[in-house]
Amino acid sequence: MAAERPADRIPVLEPGQTYASVTDHMSALVLRGPTRRGLVALFLLFTALAILFGYAVIAVFARGVGLLGVNIPVAWGWPIVNVVWWIGIGHAGTLISAVLLLLRQRWRTSINRFAEAMTIFAAGIAALFPFVHLGRPWLFYYLVPYPDTMGLWPQWRSALVWDFFAIATYILVSILFWYQGLVPDLATLRDRAVSPLRQRVYGFLALGWRGSARHWEHYETNYLLLAVLATPLVVSVHSVISLDFAATIVPGYHSTIFPPYFVAGALLSGFCMVVTLAVPLRGLFGLEDFITLRHFDRMAKLMLASGFFVIYSYAVEFFFAWYSGDEFHRYVQINRLFGPYAPAFWAMLTGNVLVLQALWWRRVRRSLPLLFTVAVIINVAMWLERYVIVITSTHRDFLPSMWDSASATGWDAALLIGSLGLFCFLMALFIRFLPLISIYEMRELVREREAEP
Repeated sequence: MAAERPADRIPVLEPGQTYASVTDHMSALVLRGPTRRGLVALFLLFTALAILFGYAVIAVFARGVGLLGVNIPVAWGWPIVNVVWWIGIGHAGTLISAVLLLLRQRWRTSINRFAEAMTIFAAGIAALFPFVHLGRPWLFYYLVPYPDTMGLWPQWRSALVWDFFAIATYILVSILFWYQGLVPDLATLRDRAVSPLRQRVYGFLALGWRGSARHWEHYETNYLLLAVLATPLVVSVHSVISLDFAATIVPGYHSTIFPPYFVAGALLSGFCMVVTLAVPLRGLFGLEDFITLRHFDRMAKLMLASGFFVIYSYAVEFFFAWYSGDEFHRYVQINRLFGPYAPAFWAMLTGNVLVLQALWWRRVRRSLPLLFTVAVIINVAMWLERYVIVITSTHRDFLPSMWDSASATGWDAALLIGSLGLFCFLMALFIRFLPLISIYEMRELVREREAEP
């Protein structure tokens, strides 16, 4: 049996692709549409789930948060778990797009476009859940600075107010960065479109792009500036969200390890989602030459690296619970191990600690079915991690007389499943009307390969 090639020997773009073939393949996916059977049925399924999400949101708005599995003392339930999970999923897109661009990593080229779209959709969905959980969503403007005509201003010392600015900034910068990269490709679609309507729409969105030297000069400068601006957001956004917990005195929340802990967990779940998307997209749209095993090998290694930061955070959390001498903090950890929510805790450890170790093996990193399975399991475990943090820290608080358990309702499940459907629905629209892989960056890879001796 022939020896496997080292990762560096696997090309980012398979031989045989030319400047013209890259353009033809990517533009055809948009202008001609997918040819695989069953994709329409899949899209209808995503549409139905998105409608389910909208129906659940309207029901909660109309009848109140009592529909959800929240009570006293568990005032934060599944919606807050979903916020942290979805924001985490959006982190990998910014890292792949901005950080790896600044580091000149060529392998990002095949996955950065749909990873950026993933970031925008995940962050947007995350931003919806706080409104669902507010109970009085029409008062959301309390989080926004507005003229003091009512004698009321936001509480600037509250991390919840910081969240508004952090998430809004993250979404805005992500959209600008994503759109900036799309401009040359929109011009390509404009020039290749046959339909007058498409020519007008893509022409309007392309902002008059003609590919002149002056255009490219301004484009590359702006693209790098946006990358520099987006890079700190990888750390800042989830650090700010972690302060919603760490800034309280609730045992299990009050921990200085939370900012780096949340950032590492966000990157892990984000990388897993990129793999979860890349595997089916590669097969459904014939992208084997563009998304090669080198991409999956690199992503698996990033999953492994961020996963070990998460494992380290687990260990530090338990160590300081013992070392601090705080009986309340110790009890929270014991309750997680052996309390009523212990199955969720042990399932979390199984996915994020044990299953993660499979990525040490190169055969797993380069086997798409195995890698896809590992990524899905870890993402489920990352959701359970947020569940454990949010629920178990509050259901048994300082006073035993206040102890209670929170049971999820069908509306909680509808919001979670519906949000997944809405995410897939938005991704399907993106793939149908915009190039899921950057055309001009792939052509740059062809030019660099042809220039090599």
